[in-house]
Amino acid sequence: MKKKKFIIGITGTIGSGKSTIAKMFRAKGAALLDADVLAHGCLKKTTQTYRKIKKAFGVAALNADKTINKKKLAEIVFDNKKSLRKLCGIIHPAVIKSIKEKIEKLPKKVVVIDAPLLIEAGMVKDVDVLVVVTASPEVCVKRAVKKLKISQREARERMKAQMPIKEKVKYADCVINNDGDLNIAKKKVEKIWKDLTGGN
Repeated sequence: MKKKKFIIGITGTIGSGKSTIAKMFRAKGAALLDADVLAHGCLKKTTQTYRKIKKAFGVAALNADKTINKKKLAEIVFDNKKSLRKLCGIIHPAVIKSIKEKIEKLPKKVVVIDAPLLIEAGMVKDVDVLVVVTASPEVCVKRAVKKLKISQREARERMKAQMPIKEKVKYADCVINNDGDLNIAKKKVEKIWKDLTGGN
């Protein structure tokens, strides 16, 4: 039976600029699923994920109105590997379920999953092409500080908590360096798109 959709997974360390690459694919006509956005949706007070996080981390991870304080939660888990594993064990299954449900409903032929922890969450088997986006540690820290409004120390701690980029690259079908030359990155995106769709 002919496969209806091609799934491209895009991952990389914090600040690598993977979302920039993901948007290049969207500009070509792919549907884009942002795992971070879906994860935030899973944190709403009405969800089972919210209840599990509240039970696991208590009021220290909540705002005054009982919503989850993402900054506080990040501070808790990125300083403690056991807590980070616990949080990932709660969030990953919910996000994966959401991604799979959305893929089924999407009419587009090519779907891009933009996920920083795609490999760690065990989703490599669910993608047809895995793109790992890289950038120098200095560039990654600078971007993370600007985008997330965190300190350089916090950016480095978050980077350290993720799978090293050298390990991520081992899983890659394609590696795109995103230190700054977007023309080179665009050419790689073009090639992947052409290989998957025949240029259509």
